[in-house]
Amino acid sequence: MNRRSFLTVTATTIAGGTIFPGIARSYLVDKHREICERTFSVAADMNLARRPIGEVVVGIGKLFKGAPYEAHTLEKPDVEQLVINLEVFDCVTLVENALALARCLKKGMTTFKAYTDELQMIRYRGGVLDGYPSRLHYFSDWIHDNEQKGYVKDVSREIGGAEPFRKEINFMSENRDRYRQLSNEDYFRVIEEQEEVINNREYYFIPKGNFHMYEENMQEGDILGFTTNIRGLDIQHTALAIKVDDKFHALHAPEVGRAVEITGKNLMEYMTMNKRMTGMMVARPRGV
Repeated sequence: MNRRSFLTVTATTIAGGTIFPGIARSYLVDKHREICERTFSVAADMNLARRPIGEVVVGIGKLFKGAPYEAHTLEKPDVEQLVINLEVFDCVTLVENALALARCLKKGMTTFKAYTDELQMIRYRGGVLDGYPSRLHYFSDWIHDNEQKGYVKDVSREIGGAEPFRKEINFMSENRDRYRQLSNEDYFRVIEEQEEVINNREYYFIPKGNFHMYEENMQEGDILGFTTNIRGLDIQHTALAIKVDDKFHALHAPEVGRAVEITGKNLMEYMTMNKRMTGMMVARPRGV
């Protein structure tokens, strides 16, 4: 199947997340397994695995251009399980899936099981799925945990122009009513403890006013976490850095009613027009 056919199938298939494993929903598992295997096949035709890991991440992400955005793709009513969804994306699941599939390609392990194992490692603290709080809900925490696992490197300071990120992170505990799972007192207490840990770490970010001076130090496939002035929140949006001509743009799942796309505006313009964005943290995928 050529790339155009792949994109058409991905973008027009009926949306539906798969909670994996789940015998009762095995037909959905099979559907996402097919998309996974098709992705690996197209990537092989493109010789993606020979490229640096960042370029592989972007190459995979581009295969999902046109796939619909869907909010809260991981917020299922059942107990916490690994959600597999290669048909619709939010901004974080696009990043996670592109990274998981890219790592499989680089390791030469292109099976559905290898992909789901990588996805779980990326999405959960220490790679261990142990209830709702084990998911990496705050993206600064996601960067930290995946750096500890050797999957990414936080290069926010390395790129240049970075400043200490000083902000109290407590959005989930302060907005408990927005999270159904936080009606569970045990979960709520764990989330509060996680917020305290995050607040005791040292993070850096590149203010958007500084970015244009250091853009040349970016690389394709860098994972972008856009910091925000929303009270209690660290990162409001995520994307992959992709170079268009001589400027970096964002490959992302933007918002409800839109699809995975490459921004028409470059990163500097994109951040400038978004008044809630204050800058970015940058995580660089590491080789395998």
